[in-house]
Amino acid sequence: MTRKQLVDEIQQKKSYLCVGLDTDLTKIPKHLQSHPNAIFEFNKAIIDATKDLCVGYKINTAFYEALGLKGWEAMEQTVNYIPKGLFKIADAKRGDIGNTSSQYAKAFFETMNFDAITVAPYMGEDSIRPFLEYENKWTIVLGLTSNKGANDFEMLRLVSEDANQGEHLRPEFLYERVLRKIATWGNPDNLMFVTGATQATEFENIRDIIPEHFLLVPGVGFQGGSLEEVSKYGMNKDCGLLVNASRAIIFASEKEDFAAEARAIAQQYQTEMSHYLTTAAL
Repeated sequence: MTRKQLVDEIQQKKSYLCVGLDTDLTKIPKHLQSHPNAIFEFNKAIIDATKDLCVGYKINTAFYEALGLKGWEAMEQTVNYIPKGLFKIADAKRGDIGNTSSQYAKAFFETMNFDAITVAPYMGEDSIRPFLEYENKWTIVLGLTSNKGANDFEMLRLVSEDANQGEHLRPEFLYERVLRKIATWGNPDNLMFVTGATQATEFENIRDIIPEHFLLVPGVGFQGGSLEEVSKYGMNKDCGLLVNASRAIIFASEKEDFAAEARAIAQQYQTEMSHYLTTAAL
């Protein structure tokens, strides 16, 4: 999917909602748990109920890998079922030496036909470069995450690389170094960054560093992130946001009405997003 196609979808639907299919077999409605293909049947119902309200789906691969072969089959069925024109993200957080990353890229971009994959930047450029080499595919790099452990490394202060900056400028955070450096490896047409919704106070700073890139924003919903603050401080001229909601939508109900309840929550997000897009005149 190209950037223009993604932006057009956002503008047409007045939505930048991404529905996270973090499908936990133990949490889906009991009437589906005995189904021989329970995960796919659940996902299929969620997709049917929300596809006109969102612009994409994020599949957290851990929930599928944990089930072995049946999980992988359910994931592939799900990806193939998502309608054309909707953004398909493999939330796999891969990243390894070059030849291994090349195989990860092939698995998710060719075999599974995802539009994007999340990657971890710790091993540097050669671990990310193989993903960036695919045309009209997106590499989504972990930037500033929403979990408590983000403080362990991402918020560490570093000595500036530029010795001429002067002593009055504050040292940069590690996550800032990551954003600045990785932004030079790709471009806003093939590179996004994960930025947690619970880190809304940093969004203005992030936009100073990467004003044009899209941000994938988890953490709205159960993790307590504010959609209003994310939209206020994170939006750019193309919207530039994909806000992911997982549990708040897909597990809105444990009963047979789960798809209708999922749609109702997705509709709430879309309505609020439409307001912010209209206010920003996008």
